[in-house]
Amino acid sequence: MRNRSETGNAALRANAACFCITLDRELLAQKLDTGTGSEGFGLRLAASHPNLFANSPVFLATDILIAMEAVVAAVETATALPSFRAAVLEWAPEIAIEDFGPVGALMGYDFHLTEAGPVLIEVNINAGGAFLNAALASAQRACCFETATAIRPRDTEQAFEQRIGAMFASEWQRQGRSGKPSVIAIIDDEPDAQYLHPEFLLAKAALERQGIQALVVDPKALKVSAAGLSVEGFHIDLVYNRLVDFALEHPDHAGLRSTYLKDLVVVTPNPHVHALYADKRNLSLLSDRQLLTRWDLSSDAVNVLDAAIPRTTIVTAENSEALWANRRNLFFKPAGGYGSKAAYYGAKLTKNVWARIIAGDYIAQTYAPPSIRRVERDGEVLDLKVDVRLYTYDGAVILTAARLYRGQTTNMRTLGGGFAPVLQIAS
Repeated sequence: MRNRSETGNAALRANAACFCITLDRELLAQKLDTGTGSEGFGLRLAASHPNLFANSPVFLATDILIAMEAVVAAVETATALPSFRAAVLEWAPEIAIEDFGPVGALMGYDFHLTEAGPVLIEVNINAGGAFLNAALASAQRACCFETATAIRPRDTEQAFEQRIGAMFASEWQRQGRSGKPSVIAIIDDEPDAQYLHPEFLLAKAALERQGIQALVVDPKALKVSAAGLSVEGFHIDLVYNRLVDFALEHPDHAGLRSTYLKDLVVVTPNPHVHALYADKRNLSLLSDRQLLTRWDLSSDAVNVLDAAIPRTTIVTAENSEALWANRRNLFFKPAGGYGSKAAYYGAKLTKNVWARIIAGDYIAQTYAPPSIRRVERDGEVLDLKVDVRLYTYDGAVILTAARLYRGQTTNMRTLGGGFAPVLQIAS
C-alpha cells in the first residue's frame, strides 16, 4: 500500500486546521424549499433533523479521489467475472438468481481515509443521502483553503437531476423497455416515519422535473393485478427500492415480490444487484488476492483491491476461537446488514454478543480506523470521524459526500456532525 502523497498531507492538514463554517444554512433552506416545491420545508427539516448537515466540509486530495474511483472500477470489473458471480450466487437467496438487467440505482461505496490510502469499508445498494447532499453542496460559502487549492463539485443541481433522470431511464431500458418510465414509486416501509423521508420528497420532486411522475409509497398500499402494480389508480412502471428487506421476504412485500419475479415491474436496486455487490460476505472474495488471480482478474485490478479492501473472513464455528483472540483488530458485520446495524468493533465485544455473532451470518473485517475532521461547534473543538461515500451508477461517480460522526458508526445524530460536502485539494 502506497504512502499518502503531498496533496494527501495537505488535505489532512486542512481537515485538522480549517474551522471555517462554510454551510450557508439560510441558502440551504431555500434550496430545500425549491427542491421540494414546499415553502418552509428547509426550516422544518432543520428543526426535526438538527444534526443532519455539518457546518464544515471535508477536504480530499484529488489523487486520493482518483484512487477511490479506481477501487470502484476494480470492484465493478471483479463482479462481472463469471467465477465471482457463481460464487456469490451460491450463498444468495433464490430470488437473487434471476438477472433482469438493471445494475442498481445509486450505489454507495463507503471509504475510510488512512495514511496508506483509501480503504473500502463496504458497498451498499439504495445508498441514502444523495439528494440531500446535492442540495448541501450547492449551499456552501468560501473558506480559508478554497482560494488556494480547493475545487468545488462541478455538477450543478440541474446536471445532477439530469443524471438521475438518465439513470432511471437506463434501468428501465436495461430490463427491455423503451423510452423512459412514466411513473416511479419510491418505496419503503412506513416512509413517512423514516429518518430520511425528507430525501424521498426531494427525489420525487427531482424526478417530476425530469418529466417522470413519482409517488412515495408504502408497500402495503400496492395493488396487484395481472398488469402488475398500481397505487391510487396509477400503474407503476418502476420501483425505486429503498427497502432493507433485500430478498423481499416480508409478507408486506409479497405483491412486490411476485410482480418482480414475473417481470411486470422494474425494480432498482433489486435482489440480484444486492447479491452481487452488497452482501458483506462478498468482501471475503474481493480481499482474497490469490482467488481473484485464479479467476483471471487483471493484475492491476487485483493490486487495487488488495491495497484497498481490508482482509475479510466469514465467521464460522471453526474459526471463531482464532477470531475472538484477534478481535481487537477486527470489525464484525452481519452479511445482510445495512446502516451499521448490529455491527461491532471487536475491542468492545461482550461474550453474549460474541455468541450471537457466531450463531449468525457475520463477517470479520480487519479494522481500518477512520480519519478525523476537527470542527468547532459553539466554541468547542470536536474531533469527528470521517466516512466518504461515492454515489455511483454503473461504475460512474454521480456525487461524492462525507459523513461526520462520533461513536462506533455513522448515525446522523452527532452534535456538529452529519452529511458534509467534499472539497478537493488539487494535485
